[in-house]
Amino acid sequence: MARKISLDIQQVSRLPNLPDARAFRKWIAAALDQNAELALRIVNAAEGRALNSEFRGKDYATNVLTFVYHEAKGKVHATTLLGDIVLCAPIVAREAREQGKPLIAHYAHLTVHGALHLAGLDHESTKDAKVMESREVAILAALGYPNPYAPSVQVERQPQARRNEVSAIKPKTSM
Repeated sequence: MARKISLDIQQVSRLPNLPDARAFRKWIAAALDQNAELALRIVNAAEGRALNSEFRGKDYATNVLTFVYHEAKGKVHATTLLGDIVLCAPIVAREAREQGKPLIAHYAHLTVHGALHLAGLDHESTKDAKVMESREVAILAALGYPNPYAPSVQVERQPQARRNEVSAIKPKTSM
């Protein structure tokens, strides 16, 4: 049976040079190996900050947030993944500039990163971070993008927890 991915893309940010819907669909499909129903919301800094503050208690906008709706006691039990991925466009653009990465490659990376959180991967421990990073690198390579963690790509390498410090979030309410 073929896998089905239902993706609702919501673009709030008015920044230029955002990837098109086809690119987001391709990245999500490459990252997920089971059925999924999700929204991908591209937000501005104000909404990114509000969401990060409300759901993580951190009063700043972050690059990607993943809201998981199908979890039961920390394990993925659903045959269909349910959730939202939120990308904060100004943060993604700033990070790409600062790290000397093509903007499209950084969007691909963070979209894959968010999708892998939806699929149950995390980076809370060093072991989990290595597993998740290796999956990201393999998926991005298959899509034709460079290793986002390679020193030649990043200007300054920081620990995983600082680069993409978002874990999957179990929200109190849906968006």
